[in-house]
Amino acid sequence: MKKRLYKIEEGKKLFGVCGGIAEYFDIDPTIVRLIWIMLVFCAGTGILAYFVAALIMPSKSEIM
Repeated sequence: MKKRLYKIEEGKKLFGVCGGIAEYFDIDPTIVRLIWIMLVFCAGTGILAYFVAALIMPSKSEIM
């Protein structure tokens, strides 16, 4: 089966973007969330990138 990037619905905190990225790379969602927080504070682009990803990425139920 081909790997797909999607938003998760179970265990999501806001839109499920970080959880979906964590499932894609097979890592803990907390690590992805911490990296995203660092992007927000360091570059300021993390907020915009998160909302763009939330709009573009399909939900898990939409592709399964």
